[in-house]
Amino acid sequence: MNHKQQGYSHTQAVKQAEQWVAVPGYSEHQLGIAVDLNGATYDLYLWLQENSYKYGFIFRYPGNKTDITGIAEEPWHYRYVGVEAATKYTSKDFALKNI
Repeated sequence: MNHKQQGYSHTQAVKQAEQWVAVPGYSEHQLGIAVDLNGATYDLYLWLQENSYKYGFIFRYPGNKTDITGIAEEPWHYRYVGVEAATKYTSKDFALKNI
């Protein structure tokens, strides 16, 4: 069942859908700056959240930052920003806002 069938207005339905699917042409994957890393166990995601900054990647869509990112949690989605920026970003618990 889609969002409109659930009673959302067109505007509300679009906003809900954009939490799960990037608008065509605006995906970080299309820009070449993000990867999805999927593993056999959830332990991989815990390791990535603790260590990815060492390799220049940030956990892009944490669940506790949805109000800032506008995207529901995606524990597999990592964006490359460089080691220096990733270290600062992680140590300060920042989140990048989608525009």
